[in-house]
Amino acid sequence: MTAREALAEAERRLAAAGIDTPRVDAEWLVAHVLGTSRTGVHARLADEVAGLEPLLARREAREPLAYVLGEWGFRRLTLKTDARALVPRPETETLVERALALVEPLAEPRVLDIGVGSGAVALAIKDERPDARVTGVDVSPDALALASENARRLGLDVELREGGTETAAEGWDLVVSNPPYVSSLEGLQPELRYEPEVALLGAGFHHEIARRADARFVAFEVADGEAHEVAAELEVLGYRDVRVSADLSGRDRVVEGAR
Repeated sequence: MTAREALAEAERRLAAAGIDTPRVDAEWLVAHVLGTSRTGVHARLADEVAGLEPLLARREAREPLAYVLGEWGFRRLTLKTDARALVPRPETETLVERALALVEPLAEPRVLDIGVGSGAVALAIKDERPDARVTGVDVSPDALALASENARRLGLDVELREGGTETAAEGWDLVVSNPPYVSSLEGLQPELRYEPEVALLGAGFHHEIARRADARFVAFEVADGEAHEVAAELEVLGYRDVRVSADLSGRDRVVEGAR
């Protein structure tokens, strides 16, 4: 089967499976087996493709594309991705952007990422602020193992250890978190069935972290539609300069505040 034929077949099957972006996903999969980029596929349409079927079948079953490929881009990094942690998402890049802005004037800022997962936020901050002293904590040993693998692959020195919201009280310049905020998986994308429930399902973590935090700043990613509610909670807790920021799609998803 040529790459041209593989693209057509993959797009057809992914569309039938209900994938929102069948052509884009088909290009990613064919590019992966050819060892090229998505744009590079179109220069190799006559090349023979081998090894696509098992990957296509996994995506057809609605396994997240990032898990199928085994890696995913986040800001300037390429991270190893698998079912031990959430897929790094584009909206979370805004959380990193705001975190970097908050600590920009500080020398060697101490930054805590609660719920480090694959390491996306902590590693991106360290990558873009090499002088920052970054710690990532998680209640999942599996997630910490994945974050550690990513840190080693990228050559980024971050502290990774087991912990939860209690670590916010240890004294930091910034506490940043993308905590669980999904109330139910009912009616959501089938891909979420593959991601760890401990990182998805939960409520009240923003409030608990903000209440406990001994930090100059806090910054959170929140559920779509909840940003202004979380902002109001920060103000009640005594935070000042509370700000809500929109993600790349224009939705209010990041909330920050200062002590």
